[in-house]
Amino acid sequence: MGNNSRTVVKVATWSVAVITLLVGLVGAIGYVLPQNHVAARDALVSAQPAVLFDLIVDVSKYPQWRPDVTRVDILARAPLKWRQYVGSDVITFEVVESRSPERLRVRIADPDLPFGGTWTYDLAPQGSGTRLRITEHGEVYNPIFRFVSRFVMGHTSTIDGFVGVLQRRVTGPARRRRSAALRKATAITAEQLPASS
Repeated sequence: MGNNSRTVVKVATWSVAVITLLVGLVGAIGYVLPQNHVAARDALVSAQPAVLFDLIVDVSKYPQWRPDVTRVDILARAPLKWRQYVGSDVITFEVVESRSPERLRVRIADPDLPFGGTWTYDLAPQGSGTRLRITEHGEVYNPIFRFVSRFVMGHTSTIDGFVGVLQRRVTGPARRRRSAALRKATAITAEQLPASS
């Protein structure tokens, strides 16, 4: 074996060792992170609570205004249960609490996923709009996913995306200029809350 061949083998061996070490380190850190987390976001949305509640609970229309959702299959109406297609992911959800127009709680109803939990939408009138609080009680079972959820994506990334799309849906193109001041004033605050036992 020539010097070049030995160098290639050494580089390949070290590369595999470093990658294995990194995956092991990520897994170890993920293993010590708690499986459960709570994350929340608040937003002022320029729609009345009843209008906003109806928009959120009408999941069959998600593909019309949520660019990440390509399809929704309604599985049951009472309680509402649906399958949602986001890219190559398919997730089944069900409503576990519905008090229109003030509260909606939805849970992931697919035990085979590496994550689960609930989203609670609390809606309260504020001025001519609604103070919306979305609270995620999440569970991430796989330690590597736990690491990614905590340090790469962040626990609030999905909530942030949903709130942004919801704001755009409510304001619509004709109302965007009128509501520019409201959007600038909208405070979306994050808080990482301690996981409940």
